[in-house]
Amino acid sequence: MTGSLIGTRVLRVEDPPLLTGRSSFVANLDLDGALVAHYVTSIEAHALIEGIDTAEARSMPGVVDVVTAADLDFGPLPGGSPDYPPGTNRGTLAIDRVRFVGEPVAVVVAETAAQAADAAETIVVDYRPLPVVLDIATAAENETLLFPEAGTNVILTGSGAKPEPPDFSVCEVVVETETVNQRVAPCPIEPRVAASYWTDDGRLVHYASCQGVHPIQKGLASFYGLDPSQVRVVTADVGGSFGAKARLYPEDVLLPFLAKRAGRPVRWTPGRRDDMVGLGHSRAQLQRITIGGRRDGRIEAIEAEIIGDCGAYPNTAPALMRNAGLVLPGPFDVENVHWTGKVVVTNTTPTVAYRGAGRPEGGHMLNRGIDAFAHEIGMDPLDVRRVNLLEADQLPWTNPTGLVYDSGDYRAALELVATEVDHDGIRARQEQERAVGSTTRTGIGWATFIDRTAGLPSEDYGSIELRPDGTFLVLTSSSPYGQGHYTSWAMLVVERTGVSLADIEVFHGDTDVVPKGGITGGSRSAQRAGSAVAEATDDLVERAKATAAELLEAAVGDVVLDLDAATFHVAGAPGAATVGWSEIAAGWAANRRDQGHHDVALRCESDFVGEGPSVPYGMYAAVVTVDLETGAVTLDRIVSVDDAGTILNPMLVEGQLHGGIAQGVGQALWEEFRYDEDGNPLTGSFLDYGIPSAAELPSFDVHLMETPSPNNPLGFKGVAESGCIGATPAVQNAVIDALSHLGVRHIDMPLVPERVWEAIRRATAD
Repeated sequence: MTGSLIGTRVLRVEDPPLLTGRSSFVANLDLDGALVAHYVTSIEAHALIEGIDTAEARSMPGVVDVVTAADLDFGPLPGGSPDYPPGTNRGTLAIDRVRFVGEPVAVVVAETAAQAADAAETIVVDYRPLPVVLDIATAAENETLLFPEAGTNVILTGSGAKPEPPDFSVCEVVVETETVNQRVAPCPIEPRVAASYWTDDGRLVHYASCQGVHPIQKGLASFYGLDPSQVRVVTADVGGSFGAKARLYPEDVLLPFLAKRAGRPVRWTPGRRDDMVGLGHSRAQLQRITIGGRRDGRIEAIEAEIIGDCGAYPNTAPALMRNAGLVLPGPFDVENVHWTGKVVVTNTTPTVAYRGAGRPEGGHMLNRGIDAFAHEIGMDPLDVRRVNLLEADQLPWTNPTGLVYDSGDYRAALELVATEVDHDGIRARQEQERAVGSTTRTGIGWATFIDRTAGLPSEDYGSIELRPDGTFLVLTSSSPYGQGHYTSWAMLVVERTGVSLADIEVFHGDTDVVPKGGITGGSRSAQRAGSAVAEATDDLVERAKATAAELLEAAVGDVVLDLDAATFHVAGAPGAATVGWSEIAAGWAANRRDQGHHDVALRCESDFVGEGPSVPYGMYAAVVTVDLETGAVTLDRIVSVDDAGTILNPMLVEGQLHGGIAQGVGQALWEEFRYDEDGNPLTGSFLDYGIPSAAELPSFDVHLMETPSPNNPLGFKGVAESGCIGATPAVQNAVIDALSHLGVRHIDMPLVPERVWEAIRRATAD
């Protein structure tokens, strides 16, 4: 190795198998004799089940089994909170009531997918429809209850920051803004897929498309009353997740039961329409933010109210509510902050974590509020942000919710993005457009935010083993689904050992091989799992020096590792005898044998905890063109400046930002999961759900800053979720800015042409 790899653009080592068809997804695993499960799901959003007729299905060709709730004797799914009202935890199959379209009611197991689907079509469910509750605010009124025994649709309430609301009477200006952070579907390319079978000795083997095998192992063991050692969970390649596959779903949990009844493996692969209503949705918050301050732009107080939508069953919506409040007041020097919130159930798909898990919602709410405040006092939204930014010498800073901002230079980032986007030039262009009466108008929008990454306390595992041939095997608890972990962890090993990337194998995703781990989520991997791999490798190098010292007949303190040559030698004598990694492996093994050990490999491991979460941040600007005659929005530019601490591989960081920005723009302009008044999904496929393609997006102008985090030895901060935190409010603010001369102050997302045109019509009609 020559020089350091850290900070260089290293091509992903995991891509060749994916690009050449040598990937390993659950749907194409060779499971001998595997049967196919097909779930029958509710066609009613809210109804009592008065009967299920499965007689014809049981006699259909190829059918091995048909199961309804009457065949089950299980408790609720693992993971429910004791804080939720009794009786609200979800089961595997609906028993006497369905609460959303797409809820599993029965399952058919057959020899082929076609046979299972044909049999499922013959199952008749007798529903008695009940009133449907879809609107978040309406649900909070408790007029129609999803869980009558609970007596309320309000699952949980919360509050944070200052214990009492601000006294806005002392403020010169007070502005209240209500925003809707609409329901979206995560839409990974690969849907949920899983398979189960039992070994002859009674062990359960479960394959999952997931974000971490150990939580799945723990959940299945708990559900089936097994010791975790009796459950092996395996994952390999995962075609996207964004948080939605972090936990078990009812369809996953039931597969071991079906496999045991059939005595054969059972695999479940839902179609896209099934996954659009079965895989958890997210965002889905009604937000109200009040900002008080002075006419010179200084913000003095912020109060927020959040109502979150759990969907039909409580899951992660309370955490999303809390995370939205946690990131207030963003990168701004405001001490007087207060938020309250509650989460409710509705007759919709249950909500889960989705890229950012509450922090995009909090950033959206804050940035819309700041723009509304700026418009009220007649100040440029950029200048309001300039007035209130925390200075670099104020960090570390503890925000009113208790989050410690670890490091950064917010002002430098904001001024960089203002320069790169040419803020002054865009303002001049707007004046020219208005002067000539152009039918298209330019808008510029800003988003200034902080994130909280690696926020959940847990250990991350990493180990490294030196093989006899001088190559290395790395085991990691991180479970990638597109992030590039194999490349990243290999780079960390190269940096410490001097070997080539080709000499390092990274392995994850098998509870029989990797002893422990959590989920990959919350932008935690580099700072937690990466640090574990780095610590284990540092330990291995130190142990290798002891063996090299014996082979070189020198003191350990005199032995150095030449990273360029990947060899050990005595300090001050680089041209003398050297020892390579294969010789270290042989020498270590010989010593172990002499000591009577059977395990002769040089192997080190680490459980890394870290000093707390890191707080990356971003400053984003979006430039749009709005057609006044049609309401059509064109995104012309998006410029971002992100600080992710130490940059391990700029190509991987930029890739994460590009993906996040695309998802954020998608929510701002097109994406919304919609229902009709009876709770029937209206956007249940890619034909009617507005996912953007490359054709709708400009090239992204991404800039990186580096202020290392003190909370892990590598200085990393998370970056995977930043793009969708910043892009969404930046684009929304840009569209409103383009129309602000007409008096438009707010348009809810998504900013589809019809909605924008209607806002223009209302403004010009007044």
